[in-house]
Amino acid sequence: MLMPRLIHKLTLLFLFLSLTTATITQQFKEAPQFYNSPDCHSIDQDGIDSDSESDGDKTIFCSEHAVHVAMTLDTAYIRGSMAAILSVLQHTSCPQNIAFHFVASASANTSLLRATISSSFPYLNFRVYTFDDSSVSRLISTSIRSALDCPLNYARSYLANIIPLCVRRVVYLDSDLVLVDDIAKLAATPLGEQSVLAAPEYCNANFTSYFTPTFWSNPSLSLTFADRKPCYFNTGVMVIDLDRWREGDYTTKIEEWMELQKRIRIYELGSLPPFMLVFAGDIVPVDHRWNQHGLGGDNFKGLCRDLHPGPASLLHWSGKGKPWARLDANRPCPLDALWAPYDLLQTPFALDC
Repeated sequence: MLMPRLIHKLTLLFLFLSLTTATITQQFKEAPQFYNSPDCHSIDQDGIDSDSESDGDKTIFCSEHAVHVAMTLDTAYIRGSMAAILSVLQHTSCPQNIAFHFVASASANTSLLRATISSSFPYLNFRVYTFDDSSVSRLISTSIRSALDCPLNYARSYLANIIPLCVRRVVYLDSDLVLVDDIAKLAATPLGEQSVLAAPEYCNANFTSYFTPTFWSNPSLSLTFADRKPCYFNTGVMVIDLDRWREGDYTTKIEEWMELQKRIRIYELGSLPPFMLVFAGDIVPVDHRWNQHGLGGDNFKGLCRDLHPGPASLLHWSGKGKPWARLDANRPCPLDALWAPYDLLQTPFALDC
């Protein structure tokens, strides 16, 4: 029984050593294997026909009984991604029914990223898709924080074009969060008859501040929200109906606002404002327990923050400060201790028992 796992580990180790262009210098521990509870649906019996890569994996990646999770993947945030994956698997009743769809930049070393995930999660159902970030780079305007200008931040606007057509609904998650509840509950959020997405909505936030005076002073632009009651919402946690997205061609609608931004400065904050211009006021609000947000502080200093009042199903380190960076610097915030148990980083001199 040990021999196949040993061969698997040696193969992955060889791949790591052979990838001389690799930029991931961190090593990660192998996570425990998680199994479905007895009442989980058996996806292997679905018998779905699709254009999947092989007969062995086509069922899970097209099954409506699977929970489809989309995340971006890069070397800068790989440590956060690993923690997020572990938290999803640890807290769901049906971990073997989770299908991960990772999106990486076309310029990234996808072989290394894939090997990194496989090494820590040998039994994970996942695929890595490449995102041609050159197509969106021309549309990106500088924002208040350089990290927000990364083309991969805009991949969430292209999920309907990247993920296979057989996937009809997906949960999108940022890499700087952990779940402490079953993701199946979030994935089951009702979208009604017309809504394209659900996300945590915050109507007490100053919505006007997300757009420039130039935008609000131009009636042809500000009237965009005339028939809506727009509120700020967080795009780091979303449930998306991909069929409706494709039917409405919402990627093109987002791109049109980005093209206008290149000509007229109408917002300051990266990929969020185009989303709000298209969807604000028309989304299904997700319970705030699914986004205890702002744990990374603001976009400038990243100062420590407390939890918001109420229950928590998802902890989100949105903002400048990231828990792994603060832990490494020996300057953690108190709530970073809630992220640390999901950290799979292999510390130096650790012995594999």
